Amino acid sequence: MDATLRYAQLKEEINFHNHRYHVLDAPLISDLEYDRLLNELKALEADHPNWVTRDSPTQRTGAKAADRFDKLRHPAPILSLANAFGADDARAWLERISKIDDRAEKAKFVVEPKIDGLSVVLHYRDGLFVQGATRGDGEVGEDITSNLRTIRAIPLKIPVTSDPPSGTSQLSMTSNQSTVVSVPKYLVLRGEAFLPIKEFDELNRKLEEAGEKTYLNPRNTAAGSLRQLDPALTASRPLTLLVYQIIHAEGGKVPTSQWEILQYLKALGFPTTDIAKRFDDLESAIAYTETWDKRRDELPYEADGMVIKVDDLTLAAELGFVGKDPRGAIAFKFPAREVTTTLNDIGVAVGRTGVLTPFAVLEPVEVGGVIVERATLHNFDFIAEKDIRIGDRVLVKRAGEVIPYVIGPVTDARSGKEKKFKPPTNCPACAQAVEHLEGEVAWYCVNAACPAQLVRNVEHFVSRGAMDIVGLGIKIVEQLIESGLVKDVADIYTLTKEALLELEGFADKKADNLLASIANSKNQTLTRLITALGIHGVGEVSAADLAGHFGNLDALAKTSAEDLQSIEGIGPNIAEGIVDWFARKANQKVLAKLKKAGVWPTSEERGKKKEGLFSGMTFVITGTLPTFSRDDAKDFIESHGGKVTDSVSKKTSYLVLGEAPGSKFEKAKSLGVKVVGEAELRKLVQKA
Repeated sequence: MDATLRYAQLKEEINFHNHRYHVLDAPLISDLEYDRLLNELKALEADHPNWVTRDSPTQRTGAKAADRFDKLRHPAPILSLANAFGADDARAWLERISKIDDRAEKAKFVVEPKIDGLSVVLHYRDGLFVQGATRGDGEVGEDITSNLRTIRAIPLKIPVTSDPPSGTSQLSMTSNQSTVVSVPKYLVLRGEAFLPIKEFDELNRKLEEAGEKTYLNPRNTAAGSLRQLDPALTASRPLTLLVYQIIHAEGGKVPTSQWEILQYLKALGFPTTDIAKRFDDLESAIAYTETWDKRRDELPYEADGMVIKVDDLTLAAELGFVGKDPRGAIAFKFPAREVTTTLNDIGVAVGRTGVLTPFAVLEPVEVGGVIVERATLHNFDFIAEKDIRIGDRVLVKRAGEVIPYVIGPVTDARSGKEKKFKPPTNCPACAQAVEHLEGEVAWYCVNAACPAQLVRNVEHFVSRGAMDIVGLGIKIVEQLIESGLVKDVADIYTLTKEALLELEGFADKKADNLLASIANSKNQTLTRLITALGIHGVGEVSAADLAGHFGNLDALAKTSAEDLQSIEGIGPNIAEGIVDWFARKANQKVLAKLKKAGVWPTSEERGKKKEGLFSGMTFVITGTLPTFSRDDAKDFIESHGGKVTDSVSKKTSYLVLGEAPGSKFEKAKSLGVKVVGEAELRKLVQKA
């Protein structure tokens, strides 16, 4: 394309995206993509300086103020910063400014976080907050005073005093001293308003519970919240801010170094960053900046980089500008972790537990220094709630080592050709019908012989809590499946010594020991066999109840959901899951092979129930307890006559709650079930 045409196209495209980002708070592209367009434009203007016109995006720092707000002209330009994409760019920046003023070679530097929020300007007269605005186009912003007043981090009044007493430094105060600080009659500050990540996640959780639309990211949420016409809506959002610059001051003195400015603002009662540092040379500043690339998840807010500033503000001002970028500071950008790209397709993976998980097939895109082609879509409910469609332009995030995930679609970028996605009705690995129980998020393949989950099924079948086949560890399980000797759990009982000796690592003794262990497992109880089958929702407790109620697998296989629900602890979902499992032909085939192999126990004598303080009480355990293991807690309860079940119902006496509880906790609260911790559980016995 002709360079002049490309230049005109870039100006139009960047101005369009500026409007989407700064005015509508609804960007269509990521910051990384925007930076690439802007850098391309800057490169063209560097080669052709006579092309630069006043309408070029390089000559402005934001976008025009929205018409719905009153306009407010700033007392001085509110500028943006040029970007550095690595240490070499930062060194090149110092080299450039040193050629303009050799004092830069020996300058000190301050490093501060580059918060991804909304830039705001705060006006104080006689110590009172009188007006506030957005940055707008850098010259004129939107008057959002009423909305800013709702942010509690913004002081509505700061102490106004005369100059400090003779011999007292403005910045000599410590946390243990009360020192008078002079405040100019008119003070204009710049800060960054944002929504803390924790608060953002909590806000989305509440919106999701209420069935309302959730937000894509903290930055857009903060910007949208501050630019509401109704301040009450702004007040309902947990916004905060950090202040970092004095734009203008009249009627009083202010520090002339950036480091002292931060201390001064903090002394006045303004929120400032606690990770800013001052360095004697650029290399030290770069080294500190680079540590935050991997540590940015420690920050309570989204940050897309760090800002390196010349500490001497007089020198910084005298260095001047390039376009509208001040030469005295540079934004050291982290590799992008949020980008937009095209969702080419939605695939479905089958996990080792049979859960079907959707994943995004993406147009390859770089996120955080890694080329990403696939990302998780969490679950099918997430796709439906976010209305994610094949062909959508989607926002993708990668944080640290976390698997990349799709945040949501950019609906404004739709062309109308996008296709809605429907969850599969059959397992993509074995083609068997999948199961989705009402009220549950997950979709399952419950075929015991499904190749995608065979290793996990066999591993569970032979585990200590199930059939307890000693010597059949995960590596041998994988070896047996890879060799084709085991195609389902029942094939374990058809293994021969000759077949085992063909496998690597097997000699006579090892083969004999394994076969003896397999033979011994035929004597396991019915409870253990039911547990081993891996029926969704059926753990050791439920398995024992089923074994005691039905006596054998023939009776259990013929039962109805209604009969199952008569057993305490078996709810409608688990009952439906049990009936469905036994109805599957593939599972019936496995059962037939087990019966033929002599693995068909009948119910063991369960013995007389212990009497005790918990007699007649039913307990459910969820989460990780401080000192009890799950088995310890179960034994403790049963030793005092209580019963432990797997699911919460109205008949549950107590829920024993540990750390990181699951959905059982929410269900217990909804049913009004009493909740106790481990300490309270012990006290129940001590009080009696």
